[in-house]
Amino acid sequence: MNNDQPHSTESAGVAPREFRRLGILFVVSAPSGAGKSTVLNALRQTPDFAYSVSYTTRAPRPGEVHGEDYLFVSMEEFQQRLAGGEFLEYAEVHGNYYGTLRSVVVEQLHDGVDVLIDIDVQGARQIRADQNSAIRDAVADIFIMPPSLDELRRRLNKRGTETPEQIEIRLHNAATEMEAWRDYRYTIISGSIEEDLQKFRNIMRAERYLTHRMVLLP
Repeated sequence: MNNDQPHSTESAGVAPREFRRLGILFVVSAPSGAGKSTVLNALRQTPDFAYSVSYTTRAPRPGEVHGEDYLFVSMEEFQQRLAGGEFLEYAEVHGNYYGTLRSVVVEQLHDGVDVLIDIDVQGARQIRADQNSAIRDAVADIFIMPPSLDELRRRLNKRGTETPEQIEIRLHNAATEMEAWRDYRYTIISGSIEEDLQKFRNIMRAERYLTHRMVLLP
């Protein structure tokens, strides 16, 4: 009898152990006009992750849907949730508040659901510094970088939604935000929508195969 042969748990009537993958928190940032919204809108057409819907105190814009684009709440409710430590990250932009509800994200990650969150560099910095190690370990942060400020200017002009003064403000803010690209695990130099989407999908696939995201069930 050869005692060196591997023991089969199935033949012994013992069920084989299984793996389960923890959820990934895909944090995406980019300057306005870099192509982030186009990529995220394309990604949202597939159901292989949950898109994090932020709370905001600003009024809905034409065409925006409560619960789909944002969760529109009063300043009083937002402040109550903020005081209760309910937000994973939050920011004030032009007098309006935006925030991501912690409990929903934590529950989804625990259940093995990947979460996609669209936030600025300040919000990404808050998440990286979160006290919950499960949150920090789940992060895969991605910065979408325009090829140059000249190209970003061209895209903003082509969009035709801002005045020349607003474009200059966005370019100034973009130059500041782009200094943070080294803080991110991945950087995508934006090209065509097809190229950006393919690069993003490649990152998602690679992250899903990382060993440390796997848990061996008892």
